[in-house]
Formats: sequence, C-alpha cells, structure tokens
Amino acid sequence: MIRIAYERTLYPPIEPYETGMLEVGDGHTIYWERIGTRGAKPAVFLHGGPGSGCSDTQRRQWDPELYDVLLFDQRGCGRSTPFASLENNTTWDLVADMERLREMCGHEIWQVFGGSWGSTLALSYAQTHPERVSELVLRGIFLSTQAELDWLYIYGASELYPEAWTDFIGLIPQDERDDVVEAYHRRLTSDDRATKLAAAKAWSTWEGMTVTLLPDPAMLEEFTEDDHAIAIARIENHYFRHKCWLEEGQLLANAHRLRGIPGVIVQGRHDCCTPPAAAWALKQAWPEVDLQIVPDGGHLFTEPGITDGLVRASDRFAGKLA
Repeated sequence: MIRIAYERTLYPPIEPYETGMLEVGDGHTIYWERIGTRGAKPAVFLHGGPGSGCSDTQRRQWDPELYDVLLFDQRGCGRSTPFASLENNTTWDLVADMERLREMCGHEIWQVFGGSWGSTLALSYAQTHPERVSELVLRGIFLSTQAELDWLYIYGASELYPEAWTDFIGLIPQDERDDVVEAYHRRLTSDDRATKLAAAKAWSTWEGMTVTLLPDPAMLEEFTEDDHAIAIARIENHYFRHKCWLEEGQLLANAHRLRGIPGVIVQGRHDCCTPPAAAWALKQAWPEVDLQIVPDGGHLFTEPGITDGLVRASDRFAGKLA
C-alpha cells in the first residue's frame, strides 16, 4: 500500500511513569523506562544503530492512554552500562535481554516495534519467541545480508553520496581499503582516544548522510557528538563485522515463523541507508504483512510520511483506527 496523504503526527511529549536499571548478567546493566498507562496494551520499542540508544521523541509514537510501552537502551548504549562495551554484546544477548524485560513487566505478550537495526532485532526476537508477539511494527528493514552491508560499505550508497564516501574512506590508507569495516574496527578499538574519536566521527557522519531524504545539519550534529559517535560507531562496526550473528538469509528463511502475527512495514522509497529491496523481499516471504511504501520517504521515523505510517499502525493495533 502506498500512502500519500500524511495526516498522523507524533503524539505530544510524554514523560516516563517509571524508570530503572536491570542487571542482565555478563557485566551489563540495562536502562529502561515505561511510558503511557500502566496495564494498557503492552509494547516494546527497539532503537536503531545498533548503538544509538532511546530518545524522548521516540516515546511519542503511541497513544499514551492506550499503550504501556517499554523503551530500553540496548547493551553499551545510552544510559546502559558499561558504556560502548563490545563484550558479551550480540544479537542473541539482546533477544535474551528482551525476555528478561518482558518478564520484569509481567507481560505474556507484547507489540514489538522497531526500525532500521531495530527491525533486525525485532525479527530475530519474533522468530525466536513468536508466541510472545502480538504484532510487529517495523520501519526501514535491515536483514543483515551481505548485499545490504556491501551497499553501505563497498558500493551502492557511495554512488549517491560520492563526496561523503570520499571523506569516509579518506581516513583509511589505500592499502587497507579492501575491507573498510575491518580497517575501521582497528581504529575504533584503539587505545588512543584521538584515533578512536576520529574514526567514530567519520563512521557516524557517513551513516548520518544516508539516513535523511534532505540534509539535516541538526541531526548530523547529534550523530557526531563525541559519546554518541563512539557508542554507535563501535557497536555498529562490531555487529556488522559479525553480520549481526545471523546466517546469510536467516531472517528470510525463517519468515514462516511469523505466520499469524499481524504486521506493518513502513518503508521509505528513497531510503539510502536500508533500501526498499529488503522490505520487498520480506514481504514475499511473509505475504500477510502490510507493506507501506512511502513515495517521498527516506530512513528516519521523523519524516512526515514515515511518521504517518508508524502512528497509524500503533493506533490501528490499539483499536483506534478501523
């Protein structure tokens, strides 16, 4: 379905009604918060990156009178500790953390809502624990295939943003450019803070250039703030080096496990970070999902058409829309 008229906007600012830290083992403690109305329809939000953490704006995608939403900073991100840690930090560690958080909240089943990397984690969780998922609301599908990684770090996005790509690879000597992700890993794990910070800012700037339909200097400044850049670059690079601990094509091969789970995918036609081919492939493997292509949309949830689709989806699953 293609939606052109944008009518839904984010809900007004919402403050958490409860926050806390949960020890999940392996030396990690997870920051979490709950917004909305205790006892209302349960949902969990999965932020992107991996490595970005949650923001105030992300709370505003659900009607607070109808939902009880848990948001959390994944391992190493945001307010979770230890900061930017790569130890015991894998997709399957996060899936286990989600189950601990669900049990903490006392939910039998909840809506799983995630975009970009959050869509990858949502699919990994739903295919592992389908009985715990009432609905899936996904944006900017990323399946962690070699083709998607190559698009960002070998050839593809480089053709759309040649000046930004030149800056990105400019940090890496010519003799290391056969594997840019690995070359960045060496710098992002350096003991020298200046080396690590320069690599983090370059990595985050490259990603930031691909996620908006039009330039957004304020967003790019946030992406490259020192601590944010270090967390997102280190953790993202760590995950991508390991293909997010997923076998090639795993999320498509296991899409049959999603049968019976209602779902919505909101995908920007001009998403240069996670192009629409992945969302289309998932639709073929999971036919009953409602795939909404936003004709003038990019990657971020704050773009009008993307916001419209996501808020409509959360409203629909709360019974607010027919």
